[in-house]
Amino acid sequence: MSTWTSPALTNLVDLSFMDSRFKLIELAAFLDRVQKAGQDDDYRVQQLKQAIQCLANDQPDRAKQVLLTFSDPTTEPIAKAHTQGASGAFR
Repeated sequence: MSTWTSPALTNLVDLSFMDSRFKLIELAAFLDRVQKAGQDDDYRVQQLKQAIQCLANDQPDRAKQVLLTFSDPTTEPIAKAHTQGASGAFR
């Protein structure tokens, strides 16, 4: 019976670079359109820009920091929801 050997390490850059590159270009195009429309003062856009700053940090928890940028920091429940749908960012 042969002994098990671990598979070769996957090159994550080869696997995901083009997808990540596309997403970054799409994000830049979105911000250009929003700015051109004069809507870059929207709270969601402001939080998106804040989240982008998390990407430049060389910390291992960037995904967590980005998620927390959009999350509701309050701990007390509200009495009644203001809308039915989520906006994707905390106002």
